Parts: sequence; C-alpha cells; structure tokens
Amino acid sequence: MAKKERQKRSARKARAAERAELEATRAASQAGSKEQAKKADAAVAKASTKKAESKPAKKQGRIRSYFSAVKAEMHRVVWPDKNELRSYSIAVIVMLIVFGVCVWLVDTGFVAVLAGFTGLRG
Repeated sequence: MAKKERQKRSARKARAAERAELEATRAASQAGSKEQAKKADAAVAKASTKKAESKPAKKQGRIRSYFSAVKAEMHRVVWPDKNELRSYSIAVIVMLIVFGVCVWLVDTGFVAVLAGFTGLRG
C-alpha cells in the first residue's frame, strides 16, 4: 500500500512541476518586458533543479524510513531471558553433537562399504 501512495505522490509532484514550467513559459510568452521574462526563466530553472534534486532526496527518505522501520521492529522483538537462552544453547549444542555423530557413522559406513567393494584400504 505504501508503494502505491509513493507512486501517487511522485506523480502529483511531477504534474505540479510540469504546471509550474507551463505557467512560466506562458508568462514568458505573454511578458512584454524583459523583467517578467527573467522571472519566468528563473521559475523554469527552479522547477528543473527541483527535478534534479528529488532523486537523492527520495533515496535518503527511503533509507531513513527503512531504518526507522527496523528500529520499530526491533522494539517488538521478545528477547529470551537468561534461563531460556541457556536452555536453548544447550539444546543446540546437544543437537550438533547428535547430528555430528550420525554423519560420522554414515561416513564410516560408506568408507567401509567402498573399501569392501573395491578391495582397497586407505
């Protein structure tokens, strides 16, 4: 949903910049004096610089919103207390040992089968 709103917002900004440029060109074409033409040129230049500056500003805004979302999400995380952390750590270590022994037994079995099949001893 946020992506659609960002797209709508950027489309509105682009239309506003186009309207500003159009008004500036109209004012320049209708202007009889050089002073009004200079003001119109300044408005066109200002509108074009806003377009050029909008992309880095958008990136910074996205980066800032990403980190604020990460911060908000980290506040929602329920961290384990000391006893839970200890029990989880012990469970992980025990499972690593069990699976390590299983892999060792399977590996030893394959080596024994290959050695018996080929008649080679390594």
